[in-house]
Amino acid sequence: MSNEFNSGSGASKPNVLRRQLLAGSAALPLAGVMGYSPLASAQGATKTLNISHQFPGGTIQAGDFRDRLCRKFAESVEARTKGALKFQIYPGSSLMKTNAQFSAMRKGALDISLFPMPYAGGEVPEVNIGLMPALVTSYEQAAKWKTAEVGRMLTKTLDDKGIVILSWVWQAGGVASRSKSIVLPDDVKGMKIRGGSREFDLMLKAAGASVISLPSNEIYAAMQTGAMDAAYTSSTSFMSFKLEELAKAFTSARQKSYWFMLEPLMMSKQIFEALPKDQRDALMAAGAEMEKFGLEQAKDDDKTAALAYARAGSKVTDIDAAIVDKWRVIARDSAWKDYAEKSESCAALLKAAEKVT
Repeated sequence: MSNEFNSGSGASKPNVLRRQLLAGSAALPLAGVMGYSPLASAQGATKTLNISHQFPGGTIQAGDFRDRLCRKFAESVEARTKGALKFQIYPGSSLMKTNAQFSAMRKGALDISLFPMPYAGGEVPEVNIGLMPALVTSYEQAAKWKTAEVGRMLTKTLDDKGIVILSWVWQAGGVASRSKSIVLPDDVKGMKIRGGSREFDLMLKAAGASVISLPSNEIYAAMQTGAMDAAYTSSTSFMSFKLEELAKAFTSARQKSYWFMLEPLMMSKQIFEALPKDQRDALMAAGAEMEKFGLEQAKDDDKTAALAYARAGSKVTDIDAAIVDKWRVIARDSAWKDYAEKSESCAALLKAAEKVT
C-alpha cells in the first residue's frame, strides 16, 4: 500500500489550472501536475487522486469511520488497478474549506470528497432531500434509495451538475443539548439549535426554535461559547467532535431517529470521465464495496454514542416511532411543503422518496 494516502495537510493545494485540461495536446503542458494527467493515463502511468473531507483523520484501522472508509476505498482501488491509481487523503478540511468541496468537484478542482449532501443545497436545491426530517427513519429504508426511483433521479441530478456518486453512505443522528433533553417538538421552543440542513432547520423553526447553520466540525466552538444551545448531527460526529464534553442531555439514534443524512463518497464527473474505463469500473466497484462497511459502522456508532454520552454524565434518551410521527407532522407542513414548492424536480424527488418505505 502506497504511503501517499496518509493525512496530507502539508501537501500543496490543487492547481485549478490542471482541471482545465481538454483532449489531446491540451493535456501535455500540465502533464504530471499533482500526479494527474490524461496523457499519462493513456500510457498506464500512476496517477494520484485527492480525497478531501471535513472529519478527523485517523488510520485505516481506527478513527472516524468516514475517514477509514476513504482509506479502505483508496486501498481497494489501488489493488484493483494494480497501483495505477493512488490517493492522497486530506481529513479535517485541510485541503479546502468544508463548504467549498462540492463546488470544487463540479469544476474539476477536487477529485473526490465524502461530503454531507445537504451542504450543497444552496447550489443544487434538489440535494436537500438528503436530510429531509422524518422522511427516512431507518437504515433499511435508506438502503433502498440507491436502486429505487428516487435514487436514480438523484444520481441523474448530480450527474447533470458534474458529480458522480461512488458510494452511498447514510447516517442516523440525534441531538445534544447544553441544558435540557430534546425529545418532543415542544422541547425546542426558544432554543438556538443547529439542524444540519435547510429543511431540517425549517422544521425546527416551525416548532419554535431559532436555528444556526454551520458545518458539523464547527459545532463544538459554537456550543462552547454559548452561541448555540443544542445541535443535531450524526452519531459519529457526536463522538469525533467530542461534544460529550459540553452536553448535559443527549437524544440518541440507537432505536429510532428522524434525522438521517446522506453523506456519499462523491467524485468530480470531469475527472472521472477522463480516466480509462477499467479505472472507472474499479472506482465504482470499490465504492459499492464500501457501502456494507459504512452501514455497519454507522449502526455501531449509534449504539456507541449513546454509551459514550452516558459515561460522560449526559442524560441519555431514546425515542420510538410515536415520537418520530410527532416530528413528521411538523416536517410535512414545513420542510416537505417548502421543498416540494421549490421546483418540479424537487416535487418529483419527494414524491419518489415517499414511495420508499
